Amino acid sequence: MNLNKYIDHTVLKADTPQVKVQQIIDEAIHYDFMSVCLNPAWVSFAAEKLADTDVKVCTVIGFPLGANTSEVKAFEAADAVKNGADEVDMVINIGAAKDGDWVLVASDIEAVVAASGAATTKVIIETSLLTDDEKVKACQAAVAAGADFVKTSTGFSTAGATVADIKLMRQTVGPDMGVKASGGVRSIEDAQAMIAAGATRLGTSNGVDIMKGNVADGDGY
Repeated sequence: MNLNKYIDHTVLKADTPQVKVQQIIDEAIHYDFMSVCLNPAWVSFAAEKLADTDVKVCTVIGFPLGANTSEVKAFEAADAVKNGADEVDMVINIGAAKDGDWVLVASDIEAVVAASGAATTKVIIETSLLTDDEKVKACQAAVAAGADFVKTSTGFSTAGATVADIKLMRQTVGPDMGVKASGGVRSIEDAQAMIAAGATRLGTSNGVDIMKGNVADGDGY
């Protein structure tokens, strides 16, 4: 298993300075991670630094609340791709999901998928705020909208990924769609458990510790 290629090496905190972004980029190059995942303001910077590598640039859309309008999310996604993003991780309209308005949830995702063009689209359903039935329906909406991945969490809500949620998401979307576990992946054991449950990508700020076999003190995102 090339564990490094499961990892989106992540830095999304609001107070992240450029020196920290550069550190994440350098670490991603060193370990040949799948991507760096950072806020949209850093996409151009990261794209330039990673131009001669196979490390992808991932960013977040409607983050972390998912409460922007679909038009704003679509613009944000298109802008990110124009600036060099290879992958966009969008947050669903969580309030609409709680209302059972799955038409709105799906159309919101569709707007971002369309605006992202050839970029990989990952749909953050924020599992900690949803019932199991809502998780299933959110995943079904992502499938119907043509997204490439479903993803557990922003890492900024009440909890992160669990093995049970990954299993449920994988069961719902089938064998071919991507499933990303994010939040709380602190160790190689955590990583292996998520992958065994069906995850094909891991969002974590602890990628270096995972590769070294350490257990990180952080929250995994």
